[in-house]
Amino acid sequence: MLVVSVIAIVDLVGGAGMIWLPMLAAGPALAATTNGPRGVFCVGLIGAALGASLGARDGIPGPELAAVLSALVAVTLAGGLASAMRGRRERVLADVRSVAEAAQHALLKPVPATVGPFQVAVRYSAAAAEARIGGDLYALMSTPYGVRLIVGDVRGKGLPAVGTAALVTGVFREAAYDEPDLLAVVDRIERSLARNLGHDDFVTAIVAGYPEAGELQMVNCGHAPPLLVRGSGDVAAVEPTHPTPPLGLRALSDQTPRLQSLPFADGDQLLLYTDGVTEARDPGREFYPLVDGLARHVSDDPAGTLGALHGELLDHVGGRLHDDAALLLIRKPTADEAAVPRTSAPKSVVPAGRCAGSSSTETV
Repeated sequence: MLVVSVIAIVDLVGGAGMIWLPMLAAGPALAATTNGPRGVFCVGLIGAALGASLGARDGIPGPELAAVLSALVAVTLAGGLASAMRGRRERVLADVRSVAEAAQHALLKPVPATVGPFQVAVRYSAAAAEARIGGDLYALMSTPYGVRLIVGDVRGKGLPAVGTAALVTGVFREAAYDEPDLLAVVDRIERSLARNLGHDDFVTAIVAGYPEAGELQMVNCGHAPPLLVRGSGDVAAVEPTHPTPPLGLRALSDQTPRLQSLPFADGDQLLLYTDGVTEARDPGREFYPLVDGLARHVSDDPAGTLGALHGELLDHVGGRLHDDAALLLIRKPTADEAAVPRTSAPKSVVPAGRCAGSSSTETV
């Protein structure tokens, strides 16, 4: 409507006649990109009425004016058809997205802000365009044997790895409730993958549990070491004391999984992540410094910490990650925090000499 109005005003003021009247066809053409068929036809009808009135006012010969109006009608009809087809494609896309949403919630169930004694936040980004799930996986739940969690990375990326990720999370959720021993959970996943994966396929993962207060148990199956943040704000990588091959490759190695115990006191935090985070590169091909980034943004609010960390990661790569990336942060509140409801914004925990970054409370 704005385009049609501008053309009409220019013609009225300048008396340009045939010079500007053909531009009236831009109105219905543009309307087809945002409006339905009814809106396109309305703009076309208004444009045709203005064109006829202005043509008669400017004394344009009948055959030339008829040609202009015929072109306007043709563009309007074509725009109406294009608008109807666009609307149909949008409805189909909406249906596909609803199915994708259901698949995402089945594979990567939303994690509440509190699980057992922990505050929790998760960030997930899929590499495939328009996808919301990929080859990275996570799951965290409260079981009869304490809180248990897994963060893993399927060989490959994007949609082809989704099936394997779904298999691993499904087996983990079942075994985490059934098996008293964390190593038995890992064995269940290994046996399932051995039956279902190809010879070249595998999954790196960390399986962890919190069976009793103050102690965190972990099995690192070829995965990147998690980052431990003590209450003082110090960040350190938790290197595996008993390296274990990735899930699906145990038959090729004589190494068997062993538990690694880690003291986990009030105020401590643990960040688990996939290599899509640490291997993210900036335009200068520099890797993202996750340890430094976590030290800059760590606070007593996991959602705020991951929000700031994820935003900095996207800035580092220029706005779009090229690999699936998952971040899962758990924090054990202090006794005072557990006793008093949180009624105000959390206070940042910042190492000496560092500044707190901006934070976001959005979680996935």
